[in-house]
Amino acid sequence: MKKIVLAYSGGLDTSVAIRWLKERGFDVIACLVDVGQKGDFQKAKKKARKIGASNVYVVDAKGEFVNDFILPALKANAVYEDKYFLATALSRPLIAKVLVEVARKEKAKFVGHGCTGKGNDQVRIEVSLSALAKGLKVIAPVRVWDFASREAQIRYAKTHKIPVTATKKNPYSFDENLWGISIECGVLENPNTEPPEDAYQISTDPQKAPKKPVYITIDFEKGEPHGLNGKRFTPTELINKLNAMGGLHGVGRSDMVENRLVGIKSREIYEAPAASILHTAHKELEALVLEKEVLHFKDMISSKYAEIIYNGLWYGRLRESLDKFIENTQKVVTGSVRLKLYKGTCAVVGRRSKFSLYNEKLATYSQEDSFDHTAAEGFIKIWGLPYKKR
Repeated sequence: MKKIVLAYSGGLDTSVAIRWLKERGFDVIACLVDVGQKGDFQKAKKKARKIGASNVYVVDAKGEFVNDFILPALKANAVYEDKYFLATALSRPLIAKVLVEVARKEKAKFVGHGCTGKGNDQVRIEVSLSALAKGLKVIAPVRVWDFASREAQIRYAKTHKIPVTATKKNPYSFDENLWGISIECGVLENPNTEPPEDAYQISTDPQKAPKKPVYITIDFEKGEPHGLNGKRFTPTELINKLNAMGGLHGVGRSDMVENRLVGIKSREIYEAPAASILHTAHKELEALVLEKEVLHFKDMISSKYAEIIYNGLWYGRLRESLDKFIENTQKVVTGSVRLKLYKGTCAVVGRRSKFSLYNEKLATYSQEDSFDHTAAEGFIKIWGLPYKKR
């Protein structure tokens, strides 16, 4: 029997995929990669076996996800099209890596996933697989099966007694991990429709958030967050705490029409409280400690780095090369940033660092001003000389 390792989430697509693959003669090995998504993994494991999986792996990859994927993206200030913190996109190369490891252990020649034919994740997973292993064949059931809609999948699941949470009344598709949640389908497919509150999973409606703001201080060491309000935490612990705090205050929501890799525009909503807070703080600290030319050049790098992640090219040489530059910039990104969380907003209200390039005596307009104003006239003449000649 043909053996296939299927990236399994426990959701509608991959639950139906187990049965679908079994009907076509595959020995299905389900692989659930824990990157911080909520859920009862033991229940999901039992469900996979009940549907027909011969074996189920549950791999705890949270630490690797944070250290090897989230932190590099944070240091790079990687945000796709200024709104998407790339939570789903960052998890895909890691999931592909785990699939390869399990396939080698099981001596499987096939790997499978539940991505659609017009989504980005199919590219991210399959390009990563091709970079990490030779000879593995990919089966993508959702690309080839004859279900015309999610409603048809739900009917199939009911017919074959496959337990799923998606219904006609709640048709949303969720993808969740430590770094955020992506939400699509249902009424969200109309870009002119306001997202219903029941679509959001971890953040409070800003209008119903606490009436008083909360102030927090985040400590960074060489670009990595390690402290909250004077207490030291691992990055994973800190992300969990900030997701809870930010979510309570309605921070981290975004509603965007994005340009997908496959050439279409899609409307999705995202929740990423911790990512929103940490990116805001990290970028503000860089503004304090990095020279102008480095800071401006890094802005260009940030955009490219986000595209690399979004486009599924994590395991390429360009990302590895950019990491070398980014790591060099982070040597001085040490210090603290104070923020105010209030009704959906995250505002910086203070920042300090021993590597600060800010000089109050040069910046002030008080009697303490030490800036040489007389030098400005000559500077302006030289700076504007090319324009005067023109």
